[in-house]
Amino acid sequence: MTTADTELQPRRKGLTRRQKRSLSRGVQYVVFVAAVIAFAVGADWGRLRNQFAQWDIAQQMFPDVITLALRNTVLYTVSGFVLGVALGLVIALMRLSSVGPYRWLAGIYIEVFRGLPALLIFVFIGVAVPLAFPGTEIVGGTYGKAALGLGLIGAAYMAETFRAGIQAVPRGQTEAARSLGFSPARAMVSIVIPQAFRIILPPLTNELIMLFKDSSLVLLLGVTLEERELSKYGRDLASTTANSTPILVAGLCYLLVTIPLGFVVRRMEAKARKAVK
Repeated sequence: MTTADTELQPRRKGLTRRQKRSLSRGVQYVVFVAAVIAFAVGADWGRLRNQFAQWDIAQQMFPDVITLALRNTVLYTVSGFVLGVALGLVIALMRLSSVGPYRWLAGIYIEVFRGLPALLIFVFIGVAVPLAFPGTEIVGGTYGKAALGLGLIGAAYMAETFRAGIQAVPRGQTEAARSLGFSPARAMVSIVIPQAFRIILPPLTNELIMLFKDSSLVLLLGVTLEERELSKYGRDLASTTANSTPILVAGLCYLLVTIPLGFVVRRMEAKARKAVK
């Protein structure tokens, strides 16, 4: 084909791939802005403010919403997380064991407690356990029951996280420890598990955030006024005042903890990616 023939051919019409991406991005921005404007114009802000933003009601919640409700929520979460980490590590080691019954028991535990709704687990602890074992009392009262419930929930997820972290440690680390005279148990405790913890810190922090939110189910255990967590505290005040402002304030208190934790997770994940590179 000659140059003249090439020049006579019609030029191909249409957008390039980059232009299509830019056009698609622009359309998405326009749709998003239009949705925001429609929401802002269509919402009845006066009614929302009256129901969710009464400053005088919000002032009545302080300092108890921090010194009582948020404190209890943090205590429930931390105690449940500590128990979940300990139990989850044991279950993960059972899952990786060469002994068949250990693996089967660990697998059953993970499937059952990961599949059941958290609400049913708290009902079981608060109702079924006292009926099955009359006269018995879980150590710590409501705090002990909350730690047990959150720990059982978290352990099922943490066990799989631990298992993945342990298996991610290069096998050569264990072989090197064994060549230095370490026993299998000592090599696992001194070499493998510390490295696995560094690998799984971000997902473990995500588990902590999940347990922090699940702590709202502690109300199913029948808490006293001094044992209320954020969700129960907000609901009680909302019923008393016939206004939803306490629920909004309680939600903001949750964000005071979860947003910084989420930032920590992202920083740890970024450091982990840099370490891999």
